[in-house]
Formats: sequence, structure tokens, C-alpha cells
Amino acid sequence: MVNRMQFYIDGAWVDPVVKGKSTPVVNPATEEAMYEIALGSKADVDKAVAAAKRAFETYSKTSREERIALLTKIVEVYKGRMKEIGAAVSDEMGAPLPMAEKLQAGAGLGHLMNTLEVLKKYEFEETMGTAVIVREPVGVVGMITPWNWPLNQIACKVAPALAAGCTMILKPSEFTPTSALIFAEILHEAGVPKGVFNLLNGLGPEVGAAMSEHPDIDMISFTGSTRAGVDVAKRAAPTVKRVSQELGGKSPNVILDGADLTKAVTGGVMHMFNNSGQSCNAPSRMIVPLSKMKEVAAIAKGVADKTKAGDPRADGTTIGPVVNRGQWDKIQALIQKGIDEGATLVAGGPGLPEGVNKGFYVRPTIFADVTNDMTIAREEIFGPVLTILGAKDEADAVKIANDTPYGLAGYVSADTVETARRVGRQIRAGNVNLQGVPNERTAPFGGYKQSGNGREWGRYGLEEYLEAKAVAGYNAA
Repeated sequence: MVNRMQFYIDGAWVDPVVKGKSTPVVNPATEEAMYEIALGSKADVDKAVAAAKRAFETYSKTSREERIALLTKIVEVYKGRMKEIGAAVSDEMGAPLPMAEKLQAGAGLGHLMNTLEVLKKYEFEETMGTAVIVREPVGVVGMITPWNWPLNQIACKVAPALAAGCTMILKPSEFTPTSALIFAEILHEAGVPKGVFNLLNGLGPEVGAAMSEHPDIDMISFTGSTRAGVDVAKRAAPTVKRVSQELGGKSPNVILDGADLTKAVTGGVMHMFNNSGQSCNAPSRMIVPLSKMKEVAAIAKGVADKTKAGDPRADGTTIGPVVNRGQWDKIQALIQKGIDEGATLVAGGPGLPEGVNKGFYVRPTIFADVTNDMTIAREEIFGPVLTILGAKDEADAVKIANDTPYGLAGYVSADTVETARRVGRQIRAGNVNLQGVPNERTAPFGGYKQSGNGREWGRYGLEEYLEAKAVAGYNAA
């Protein structure tokens, strides 16, 4: 039975310092509250940070072998609870159950296993002349994670922090708390030493702000909106703590003349609608040759028409609701804005999908004839809404792709991989996928510009949690 009214601090489940503050967790498919979770305060943050600071004194000195053994045990325990994690994610943020079990829960396992392999081979020391360069844990880390891929973001922060020898305080999203609480149970069962991992639920303006400002937190790792990321950075600045952020996106999907149009457009639309469009790296701006606009729109409409919204636990459902009423209202307003600004509505539109009479469901929506100055081409919609823009030629496609304040991801489909490589190198983004190939989990993930700073995943993710110390004269004769 998941304990939702307590926090995990210093190796034990404890009551909030200030009792009585809670918030309901709503099932977005039914709009009904399922249960309440306790909300924390600055006092809880102080308590968790004190525990993490104490634990750092010993955990930071553990050996590689001890951390390998710990991560190996975490992987083993995690595997036994994947179906439970998938069910929790499906209920709390609306992902279809098979997708939640395979991709949502699976992403967490993938990062744990990948980090374990990195830890086995990583060189924590190297020689440079008379100096030895020692990579040491950065210290106490505050982690603030989102609701859209909850286990993905928790695992790709917690796993490398544990591997590096850091201690941590996690504040998961209040919209998807259960999977995080299960994760805390997994770490406890696996034998993570007390105080190394701490979890408290709470709201961003209270708990998130207290973590960002805390003088005894050495680093903040934040994933969320660019707006919230700016606030975190401002609050962290007076203590000059390290701030690593993965923020919003408005990623271009460049489909060039000569590409397999059916394959590229179909794949791009399906990717956009995956997770109800609630992915920061979603290919939300499809950039195609102007001469192919009508053909592209017809292919895209065919995919939208086959996308079935419905109960996340029902067979045949391919798209669930968005996470909450606030997101639904925002998406509806942006869809209407697209219509008002003159984009061609190819599929979907405002309101609920056909056959759905409750829940925060958005009609899978496609706009064609979009120009890059329209609101729907500039703002991150974070829902199943695709914009199709026309480009005069390859150079124009690259120009449109880079004309955005964001730079998280980019996608390129071309007649040959050589062409895709050439165009991909010109896109200003932290991740570029060529010819429909998915992300490589061992490669770094993160953004340029207002999509953030720092990198997650693999070796680059581990190094975010390490400081480099140069000890000159160490190797002097």
C-alpha cells in the first residue's frame, strides 16, 4: 500500500513537519479525485537537506564497487514493480496502460541499467603533467521532476547522482506522485543508506523555491517549463549553486525533397501524438517542401483519423487525455488561436474527441499552411497538436527550423543519409535524429538556448554530478 501522506526522509517514512496540508490527485480520464497527497513546506526541505548533508560525509567516500552493488540491487527490485509503476503513471497522467508499462516504466529501468554500465567503466581520475584530475561528487543535490515522463526524469537524475556519490532530495510533480513514492520504496528495499535519497511532495512555489534557495544544496537539477526554469535559476543565483536544466521545446521535423514522404510524415505524426503530445522533444513543427503541402496534409490527416482517444485501460486506445484541466484549457485556447490566425485546420480542432464525453481529452489536431510567425508555431503547446510549415528549399527549411527560442531537438528526413547529415549539422539543437532513428540512451540529452543547459543520460549525465579537482604536484618527481 503506497503511503501518500508521509515523506521519505533519512531512511524512514515521516509525517510532514506542518500537518494538514494536502492536495487531491485527479484521474485525467475521469476528472475524479483518486486520493490526497501530503504537501510539504520549507521546514520539510530543511529536514531533508540536513539528512542529505549528514549522509554525504560517508556516502561520498564509498567505492565504485559499493555503488555498483547498490545500483545492481536497485535494478533488480525495480524490475519486480514495473507493472505497478505503469498502472500508477497511467492513472495519474493518462498514458494508455500498455505504453505506460512498456515505455514510461521502461524508461526508468533503461536509465538505471545504462548508468550502471557507465559506472563500471568510468575513469574518475586522469593524469595531466604533474597533476592528477580527480572527479568528486558535487554534494547535496535538489531534484525537481515533471509529470509527463515521471520515471524517465526521476531515474535519469537519481541514478547518476547515486553513481557519482551524491546525496539528494527529490520533489516529484504533485500530479504524478505515486510512481515516485514507489521509487522511494524500491530504493529503501535495495538498501540505499539513510539520508542518501530523500523525497517530499509539495508545490513549486513553496517546496521547489525552498530547494532552489537552500544554502546547503550544492546543485539543482530541474526539468520543466522554461518559465519555471528561469525562476529556479534566479533563486539559485545568490548561493552560486550549479543549475542543470532541461526545459521546453518547439522541435523542427525537417522533411526534405526526395525523402520517403509517407514514411516520414506518418512517423512524424505518430511521434507527435505519442504521450498525448506531452513530450518536451516532440516534433511539433513539421517543415516540408511548399510544393508538397497538400500531399503531406493528406497523409497526416490519415494518421490523425486513425488515432483513437479513449479510456487508457481499454483495448485499442492509442491516445489518452492530457494531464489536467489547466493544460486542457491552454491547449484549447491555442487551437482556437491557430484557427483565428489563418492556419488550415486539417484534422481535429477544439472540444472533445468523438465518442468522449468526459476527461481532459484533446482531439488529435493538425494545422497546415502554418507560418513561423503564428502563435502555434512559436509557443510550446504540449498537447497532440501538429503544425505543418512550408519551405522554399533546403536553406529555407534550415532557417525556419532555427527560428525559435528553443533548441532541444530536431529531426531530419532526406533522400540519403548524407543529405540528412548535412542538414542535421546545421540545426541548433542538443539532439538531432536522422532518418527516423530514435534517441541513443548512451548519448547526451539536453538543449540549446531556452531549452536548458547541462546534459543528462549516459556518461554526460554522470559528469553533471561531478566536480573536477586538479591536484598539481601529485605526480612530481
